Formats: sequence, C-alpha cells, structure tokens
Amino acid sequence: MKTNGGGCRIRALCWSRREWRGAGMAQKKYLQAKLTQFLREDRIQLWKPPYTDENKKVGLALKDLAKQYSDRLECCENEVEKVIEEIRCKAIERGTGNDNYRTTGIATIEVFLPPRLKKDRKNLLETRLHITGRELRSKIAETFGLQENYIKIVINKKQLQLGKTLEEQGVAHNVKAMVLELKQSEEDARKNFQLEEEEQNEAKLKEKQIQRTKRGLEILAKRAAETVVDPEMTPYLDIANQTGRSIRIPPSERKALMLAMGYHEKGRAFLKRKEYGIALPCLLDADKYFCECCRELLDTVDNYAVLQLDIVWCYFRLEQLECLDDAEKKLNLAQKCFKNCYGENHQRLVHIKGNCGKEKVLFLRLYLLQGIRNYHSGNDVEACEYLNKARQLFKELYIDPSKVDNLLQLGFTAQEARLGLRACDGNVDHAATHITNRREELAQIRKEEKEKKRRRLENIRFLKGMGYSTHAAQQALHAASGNLDEALKILLSNPQMWWLNDSNPETDNRQESPSQENIDQLVYMGFDALVAEAALRVFRGNVQLAAQTLAHNGGSLPPELPLSPEDSLSPPATSPSDSAGTSSASTDEDMETEAVNEILEDIPEHEEDYLDSTLEDEEIIIAEYLSYVENRKSATKKN
Repeated sequence: MKTNGGGCRIRALCWSRREWRGAGMAQKKYLQAKLTQFLREDRIQLWKPPYTDENKKVGLALKDLAKQYSDRLECCENEVEKVIEEIRCKAIERGTGNDNYRTTGIATIEVFLPPRLKKDRKNLLETRLHITGRELRSKIAETFGLQENYIKIVINKKQLQLGKTLEEQGVAHNVKAMVLELKQSEEDARKNFQLEEEEQNEAKLKEKQIQRTKRGLEILAKRAAETVVDPEMTPYLDIANQTGRSIRIPPSERKALMLAMGYHEKGRAFLKRKEYGIALPCLLDADKYFCECCRELLDTVDNYAVLQLDIVWCYFRLEQLECLDDAEKKLNLAQKCFKNCYGENHQRLVHIKGNCGKEKVLFLRLYLLQGIRNYHSGNDVEACEYLNKARQLFKELYIDPSKVDNLLQLGFTAQEARLGLRACDGNVDHAATHITNRREELAQIRKEEKEKKRRRLENIRFLKGMGYSTHAAQQALHAASGNLDEALKILLSNPQMWWLNDSNPETDNRQESPSQENIDQLVYMGFDALVAEAALRVFRGNVQLAAQTLAHNGGSLPPELPLSPEDSLSPPATSPSDSAGTSSASTDEDMETEAVNEILEDIPEHEEDYLDSTLEDEEIIIAEYLSYVENRKSATKKN
C-alpha cells in the first residue's frame, strides 16, 4: 500500500498547551466549532459585557474565558483566545448588520471568496435587495478586486441569475454567497500582463463552454423526448438501467431526467479534471432538474444519491464546505437513497449484478465526507467512527498495481481492470472472466436495442408512407407499445391525429380542391360522391387515408373532423428572407453540432464509469483527517 499520507501527518496540528503550530483550515474549523458549542452550552453572549465594553472593544473577561476553554480543549490558550475574539467580532458585525437592516433595509451578505486569495476569504458586503444579480456581481468584483465577467455567484445552492433582482431569487439578509472563478487559479497573483491576458482568454473560453453545454444538453434532451431520430445518423442520449438496457420513462419526466443526467455527467467530467469551479454550476443544475422528477423515480435509482455526494465533494474541494448549510442533509439523503436502491444489505444490488464490490467506492466517499463534516462541526467521536469506516473500505478496495498490469496485458482497459478486480475481490482470473462476460452481455444488449430502434423506425416510415406525419406515427406507436397493427387501429379510430403536423413543407400535400379522378376512385369503392369529396378535402387529396377513414366509420366522416382544413391549417409562410437565411441556418446548425459533440465527448462509454476511481485523493484525505483526530486524542491523554 502506498504511504503518501505521511506528509500530511507532518503538517497536522501539534496539540499542546504551549503552542498550536501549523494549524490548517480543517483544524481551525474544528476549534471554531468546539468553541461555538461551548459558548452555546454555557449561554455566553460575547457581544455583551463583560466580554464587550460599551465601545464594542474586547473586555478583560475574555482572557479568563479563553484560559478556561483552553484547559477543556487541552490546547494553546493564545490560539483559543484568538478564535474567541474572531467569534466575538463576527457576532458584533452581525448584530450591527441586523440593526442596520431593520432601520435602513440594507442587507448584509456573507461573501466567501475563491481559495487562491491570500486575504480573509469570508467577508461581509452590504447591499439592497432590489438590485439585480448583475449589479451584485459587479459590486462583489469591484469590492474584492475580481474580474466581473469571469466569476459566478452561488447563493442558496443556486447560481445567481443576472437578470432578476435579489428579492425575486429569494436572497435574504445574512445569506451566504460563494464566489467561483471560471479561470484556473494560481497560488500567486499574476502580475505579468501577458499571463493575465491568457487567463482572461481562458475564462472567456470557459464561459462559452458552459453556454455550449447548456445548448448541447437541450438539443440532446429534445431528441431523446422525440424518440424518432435515426441513431445511425443523429446522435442522441438514452437512459439505461443497471444492466445497460434502455428503460421507458414517462414523457412528462423524460426531458427533466435527461437534462439532470446530462448536467451531472458534464459536471463529473469537470470533477475528473479537478476544475471544481466549473463543475459546481453543472452539478447544481443537475440537482435542479432531478427535483422536477417524481420522488418514486429518485428512490429507485442511485443517480440522485451519487449527485449529492458529488456536490458535497465539490464544495469540500473548493474549501467552501461551510457555504453548504445542508451538507449533513445531502449526505443523509444519499445514504437513504443508496439503501432504497441497493437494499438493506445490498441484497437487491447483488441480485441484479451478482456482486457489490464496485459500489463500495461510493460508500467510501460517503463515510469520508461524513467524517469530514463531523470533524468540521467539532464532533470528534463521530468523525473518528466515519473516518475509520472509510479507511477500512479503502483497505478492501485497494488494488495491487501488478494485478492491473496483468489484465492490461490481456487486452483490457485500466478502467475495466479496476472495476473487474473490485467485483471479484482482487482475483485476476475471476476478474478476466467477469470482464469478458460483461463485454459479451453488453454487446448482445446493444444488438437487441439497435434492432428494436430499427424496427421502430421502419414502422414510423411505413405509417408516414400512408400519409401520417412523423409525430402522429410516433404517438400511435408509443400508445401501442410498438405494435404496428395496434398503432394503425389507433390512427384509424382517431383520424384527428392526422393533424399532428411536423411543420415540414414536404409533408404538406394540401390541394385547393380534390381532383375528379380521386373522387371517382372513392365512388368506385362504393362511397357517396359528396362524402368522398369532403373526405379528400379533409385529408388534402390523400386517397388512401380518405378511403380507410370512410371504411372504418361506415362510409361517413367522424363529426369531430373539420371539413375545411384550409381554415384550420395553413401552409408554412414563406418570405423573401428565407433564402437569405440559408447561410445563417447553416451556421446555427454547425454550432449545434459542435455543442452536441462537446457533450458526447464527456459522456463515458463505460456504464459504470461513476464507480471507477483510483482512490488516490481519498487515501491522502483519509490519512490527513485521521491524523488530526489521532493527534487530538494523543494530546488529551498526554495532558
């Protein structure tokens, strides 16, 4: 096993009564949480005497309080006093802000700046709530020296909309606002003009990339909702179950689910590249669209649970976990969702997939994040419990690199090797068999799905050949569960479906008046001449549809059909600008193709990509946080 966690233990806190050297952000959050807890338990109000005098300066009693709490925590008195003073100042600032808001209506927003800034990352900003999101973004950029066009603001786990006022977006007094930078940050501020220009160009590209992501997902979701595209000619997204087979989703939810899963995959692609500032908006958009799906659906798939983990992980990697007020709620939701989806002891998962080794990766991250959250909240015992659970799972999931190499030599990918070894408890021979069998299963499933789509397209083409629009054929086949004969009966029983138009000029066979030849054909079949003419007018000269409808309805037209189609349907209007717009349409089509291709590039080919992880980051973080807990225990025993 690798030992790259050792360096982290060196910079962990050295708890002693004399000093608290090298205290990092995690240790400071722990100390703040413990002191806040003590203050609440002892009902101490730091903003009042004897801890604050009439001039709002620190009182002498605070030093005695710091000594008392440092004894309880077994750590440096000076450090405790410093943190208590920070808590006192924040309380006074909050109280002043509350008074100011009540009298003037000017709200205070707590702004959390990007990690790269050397200055205090948590700052207060005063503003009125009737201003727009764009005005707030401009104010934040000006106040803290950021570039306005290259930052995004997240409030209440939602991206700030620039065109709406803060009040319309539910922004209230004392809310927390997190600032994300679209460009990759450097530890030191850029001073060279050329480098700054490169950063600006990079930020512009990132913004365009985000807009293309939205456009590409909208196009793909629309295609998926239509379900009549030719997969050989037109790329689109499909939804599959845990075995890889396509599943049917109600049309009312299909688009929302498709957008949710699309944004999630895009966000995960950014997470892999460690571009957390760009990943978070995608993940929050995914969360928004998942919430439009029914609760039953979210409880039966693990996608929503994985998203909750990814969101909390992203906040943690941005060092902004305190901005996520409901981190505990999200983690508990993920745990509940996993239980509903996989079963109490993973029995449902084992029944479907034959094993649960790969999914343990998700539980490792869940326990790790629960341990981190508890540590930041000052809960030592719970933090230690979850972190040890994560460490135990890491030991189970650790993969010997030589075994991966053995599978690579057999022609498998590194991803297949990791997933196969975890599914087979590290046995190379069993993993090779597992991967081979899974490849064959997926190949068979893809073949069956491809044949199913081919038959559907053939049925649609057949119904279109009879004069029905693509939209009408699609709806009839959907209602008939793909059965062509049943779909035809539905269309004949509901001739009004013929008016489900595709808005395609090629399908517009409208005639001003039916030809005598067509009328004679229907009369020859035994229909009344006047009824035949009316039917031909209704169906725009389509003899086959007119004959079928008349035969199905005993020689007459259904009363619900309009007898003057020219009054209810008009051909598409043309304008002199149509030809001039050809070039523009071509450009738009190219842009759509680019947006779609960019999305497809980030959709993983392997259906279990979300379960694949080297666990290198997790190994380091587990060691780091366990060192904090262990050092705390050692200091307590020593004293």
